[in-house]
Amino acid sequence: MANVIDIAGLPSERIVFSPSPLAELGAALHVLSEPAHHPGLHGWATATASGLKPDLADRLCEADFLWRSARSDLLLPAAPGATLAEELDALDRIDDETFVAAAFEIACSTSYSRQTPSPLVDAGERARVREMAAARGPRQAAFTDRMLEDPDGLRVWLRRLLEDCDRAFFADTWRRVRIQLAADARHKAELLHHKGPAEALVAASAALSLSEDGGSIVVDKLAGGRTRAYGDGITFIPTTFGWPHLIVVHAPGWRPVIQYPVATPELPPPAALELVQCRLEALAHPMRMRLCRTLARGPHTTGELSESYGITPPEVSRHIAVLKKAGLLTTRRRGRYVLHQLDLASVARLGSDFLEGVLR
Repeated sequence: MANVIDIAGLPSERIVFSPSPLAELGAALHVLSEPAHHPGLHGWATATASGLKPDLADRLCEADFLWRSARSDLLLPAAPGATLAEELDALDRIDDETFVAAAFEIACSTSYSRQTPSPLVDAGERARVREMAAARGPRQAAFTDRMLEDPDGLRVWLRRLLEDCDRAFFADTWRRVRIQLAADARHKAELLHHKGPAEALVAASAALSLSEDGGSIVVDKLAGGRTRAYGDGITFIPTTFGWPHLIVVHAPGWRPVIQYPVATPELPPPAALELVQCRLEALAHPMRMRLCRTLARGPHTTGELSESYGITPPEVSRHIAVLKKAGLLTTRRRGRYVLHQLDLASVARLGSDFLEGVLR
């Protein structure tokens, strides 16, 4: 399974490597929300989180579905700017329907590759996203209601939140990493110019390759998808906060964007072979592997998993039971919802190949 991006006939000058402050801020916010995904950044995450003022920390919790389980396309600009303010200005120019659809796409859409009606104008879609947001808890439900009822006000609130993050911690972080990111982008651009896209892709990530006919970029991920590089081309954004994630924007109508990590820190050592064998046997079924990809990104209900993968709730429950028996899941109840999530500490002991695969 892979993401495939058609680049047939695309001039090489429309393949862009560039750092992005907004994308780096989105990656940093994800690390703060899910530090277990990033063992090599534990020190930074702990120090930064402990230094946040309570008001800012609370506001980040309200909006964290935009970067926690997956990364909103809004945070991955196709045309990176020189400053965060410049990129936020570009975000302000997106119309409300596009903005809201992209925000809900990561948490309230069953198919990223299929366009759905805007919840701002379609009552059925509005009811559906509210129901799915409710399964995520009261904070996301309240945030969803605010976005549906007052999208302009919510957008102002969100911009102020990102600007406050910049003042609180990100400006210093960006000054520290931007030179490294700019150097990496220049290096990949030079490879592209002198040796072609195949060399540049492999240098960016081992999960990226060029198809045999040279007409497509293949992204080795458990999630499948297909798109094409529209008129302006495709953008590659390096990040120091990304590993092990490889983020791909491939929504219909959007310019493709790939955010790739520039560093790969070491994972914790594996556990005893007997335990590894037990857990690998639980993961032998291909559907359970696919469920793990979703559960690695955040807690989900049986109903959400059933709708996302097109299988019945009893089938999902059977797969969940096998994973729980192997000690690979954590479960908690929130009201009438039971949420399951992959236990990343346990999965880490299976080795870097599996963990990087489900988080990529």
